[in-house]
Amino acid sequence: MRLKFVEPLLPTLVEKPPEGDEWIHEVKFDGYRSQIIIDHDVRIFTRNGHNWTAKYRDLAGAAKRLGVENAIIDGEIVVLNEAGLSDYQALRKAITSRQHDLYFVAFDLLHLNGHDLRDMDLEDRREILEGLILPDDRIQFSQALPGDAKAIFHLIDEAGLEGMVSKRRDSKYRSGRSTAWLKIKSYMVEEYDLLGVEREPGKPAFALMADRKTGEYVGSAFINSSRAIRERLWKRVQEHAGPAPKGMKRPATQWVKPGIIGRVKHLRGEEELRHASLQDFREEDHANSTKGSRSGNSAGPASPMKPSSSRSRSSRSVDRSPRSTAAKTMGKGPNS
Repeated sequence: MRLKFVEPLLPTLVEKPPEGDEWIHEVKFDGYRSQIIIDHDVRIFTRNGHNWTAKYRDLAGAAKRLGVENAIIDGEIVVLNEAGLSDYQALRKAITSRQHDLYFVAFDLLHLNGHDLRDMDLEDRREILEGLILPDDRIQFSQALPGDAKAIFHLIDEAGLEGMVSKRRDSKYRSGRSTAWLKIKSYMVEEYDLLGVEREPGKPAFALMADRKTGEYVGSAFINSSRAIRERLWKRVQEHAGPAPKGMKRPATQWVKPGIIGRVKHLRGEEELRHASLQDFREEDHANSTKGSRSGNSAGPASPMKPSSSRSRSSRSVDRSPRSTAAKTMGKGPNS
């Protein structure tokens, strides 16, 4: 019987990593959650079950080289930049024009050679999966990171990675959202243009922010800074009052003219601002302004490894694989 797509197990977002030896921890890559199904042929599905095999020709070829009769493998499709960080924007381009930059980071095995493995413990499923993975190929195994969860997360945050995923060693594979898998995302602080402030009586105030280069709306940030900063901000907003950006309509919003820049703390690895808060703001230095026009449009929609020498396109040997990412995070070389 032809194997069918399995709805993925989805981790629950939490603020802090779990404690205890019953958890394993992996790097969270910023890519496309995907599922490889091998039986009479190879099919690669998106998280929502769409067949994207035609878009992943090189990865389908790598799946054939695993030499299994049939299998269902859960993982993430990624592209890494020069710094070894997963690059979501580069991933979109690679799908259409740079297939050789794509990696599939495999982290779970649901089915193998006629056997449904979803009722096995995660640790046992991963042990079998690791034994299938070929060295230096486009499919790589998501290594568990050793050590204390808090220390691991600190290193991941310092390395500029999106976050980590913690999984119970004995967890079974159950489709849908689960607390047996937890994702902990790191935060970053960036500057954005202030479009306006949304303020309704009895409700929290939010700063509406835009990308500094494109002028596109990227989301709102909760204004939880000190009272002095809030009062200073509202004074500036009233002084710089202006029209709404083209195409934007929000209730109870005081729009502002260009020139106010906000420092926003937000989750790393999101296309739009999420869990964001305004930390402070400043006036724009017009001499160094790099801001684009305001369009008012929304933005659109780890563990260690090494590419084969045949893929090298530079005189410098740069390891951009997921295995290398995890190894660097833990302060080790990719071959240690």
